[in-house]
Amino acid sequence: MNKVRIAPSLLAADFGNLQRDVEMVNLSAADWHHIDVMDGVFVPNISFGMPVVKSIAAAAKKPLDVHLMIIEPDRYIKEFVQLGASVLTVHYEACAHLHRTIQLIKAEGIKAGVAINPHTPIHLLEDIISEVDLVCIMSVNPGYGGQKFIENTYAKVKALKKLIINKKSKALIEIDGGVNADNTPLLVEAGADVLVAGSFVFKASDPLAVIGNIAALANP
Repeated sequence: MNKVRIAPSLLAADFGNLQRDVEMVNLSAADWHHIDVMDGVFVPNISFGMPVVKSIAAAAKKPLDVHLMIIEPDRYIKEFVQLGASVLTVHYEACAHLHRTIQLIKAEGIKAGVAINPHTPIHLLEDIISEVDLVCIMSVNPGYGGQKFIENTYAKVKALKKLIINKKSKALIEIDGGVNADNTPLLVEAGADVLVAGSFVFKASDPLAVIGNIAALANP
């Protein structure tokens, strides 16, 4: 069984002490830094843009997992690659020509991911699953941190795992939203490969210990 990766979401970090929190993740049992970029159009929130991603990249010692919750992501692919993204994920719902967008990302030499919102069914990925390196299942509605985990996520993970096997895809399954110590074992059992945890990590009194605990639960 492959190691389940842990990707703390810096959207939940303390922006007044961003470098400190990035360095904490560097020292932790986490595998990636998860960065949510929001435009206030695709989702009802604005997070951070290129200058902040650049400063995160300067301090980060682990791969940057960049999640674009934006419309027209093609316009910014090269910039995010230049800023240091190792994985770049776009939303199924935001791409009129998803196959082309995925090809543009891969042409830059990095991993390409596709994210789907809670209401988007798995079967819509049938024609793209062999092309992507990662599928991010949103287990909350995108836009804000700290939301309650949507229970239907387990069924979606199982359905996606089945599709990946049937199509002989190598795509990883990432879960984003409401991940905590209680649902981590259940998500891994369902087939998750990457767990994104935000508020559960950064609102804790000891984030380092919480990351270590999730990593241990995900990789017993």
